[in-house]
Amino acid sequence: MRSILVIGARGQIGSELTLALRERHGDAAVLAADLKGEHDLSLRDSGACMFVDVTQPETIAKIVERYDVGTIYHMAAILSAVGEANPQLAWHVNVSGLYNVLEVARHHRLDRLFWPSSMAVFGPGAPREQTPQETILQPSTMYGITKVTGELMCNYYFRHYGLDVRGVRYPGIISSETLPGGGTTDYAVEIFYEAVRRRQYTCFVRADTVLPMMYMPDCIRATLLWMDASLDELRHHADYNLTALSFSVEELAEEIKKYVPDFECAYEPDFRQDIASTWPRTIDDSAARAEWGWEPHYDLAAMTKEMLTRLTTKHREGKLVPEAQTAEPGFERLARAQDPTAARGNAPGAAPPEPRRRDPSAEKGAN
Repeated sequence: MRSILVIGARGQIGSELTLALRERHGDAAVLAADLKGEHDLSLRDSGACMFVDVTQPETIAKIVERYDVGTIYHMAAILSAVGEANPQLAWHVNVSGLYNVLEVARHHRLDRLFWPSSMAVFGPGAPREQTPQETILQPSTMYGITKVTGELMCNYYFRHYGLDVRGVRYPGIISSETLPGGGTTDYAVEIFYEAVRRRQYTCFVRADTVLPMMYMPDCIRATLLWMDASLDELRHHADYNLTALSFSVEELAEEIKKYVPDFECAYEPDFRQDIASTWPRTIDDSAARAEWGWEPHYDLAAMTKEMLTRLTTKHREGKLVPEAQTAEPGFERLARAQDPTAARGNAPGAAPPEPRRRDPSAEKGAN
């Protein structure tokens, strides 16, 4: 079996995807690569970790040649909020970096390449409810522009070079293992951490903001399911719509209050509200469901219960903030450090706490 390379292995999705691939294929078969040399203990202890810079194609080619890589998961990217702060960097990393990976994959005849697109490809011209698989793509952010460009590039390499490159349009991803890295949907992760740690959170979008989301276990399962699908059965390649659930921030806060009754959520919308207002509220992913069997397992209630269980356990153990990360929200952390490369990439907990009865007097004026 040829090796598997995960680029952006320290990111929110890449870190958990790497571990899932190692569990499936064996630790030695899966290589974790990222711009930063240091990796989390879980990655370092379970297999090889190495440096890669997608803007320097020779660093990719060196790994592919040395370890006989047959499959690449290219998860490195500058996300939406950070991309608006530095659009030139977003283009350089997201587009030039993807081109470099595609060229290495073509020259070395890779078996398969995964590259994630995003719901950010949609813009004000697309329907916001049940956004269809085929619709107008006019994104309003540089991140979205890079993702549309990436979809076109990947489909071109499939048609002209026969490269089996695959992708999905991820919604917002929610994880209990890795902090978010500068995206517009970061609030859906931050709110859980702050509920456990401080019992309060100030959200950067309005209470009625609804966006498509997905819990990380569903995200990993969908990614692996998609990569296992037979090429003969597919009508699309780098641009499948994908979703699991949609909810407003207020609905999420109310679900959290079932377990943390004194939790309070305030709202101070910033520029990220403008981005969110151009994205879908709900997405039609019927093509993925029909063509390769996608079906989510988690709804809002199940996800909230598990997220709070895992984070409460970590908080009690003094491990709420993942190794080598700070608890500061993703965009502020990255922007202040002027280190947007940190955004490159995205054991069961104890029994969940039962919902606690709320004190009706404490609810007065809570909204």
